[in-house]
Amino acid sequence: MKAILEFDLENHEDRMSHLRCIKSSDMSSVIWEITHNLRKSIDRRFESQPQSGRDEFDGVEEVFMEIYKLLDEYNINIDELTE
Repeated sequence: MKAILEFDLENHEDRMSHLRCIKSSDMSSVIWEITHNLRKSIDRRFESQPQSGRDEFDGVEEVFMEIYKLLDEYNINIDELTE
């Protein structure tokens, strides 16, 4: 079975669709990393750090820092993929 996708790269909507298609593997890899490895990584980091002076906002900040790192690692620019 074959599928042939055609994009008019002069057309803005087609160009966006094309970019989303070619980045889909990277996006799915980032989602996999977030759902399977991020929690373990954050849990280990917090277990090894003293609890004094930390609150729930520190945890939220850590999670988002890791998400941004993953997006950067897989070269995913959300602004580029959305309008």
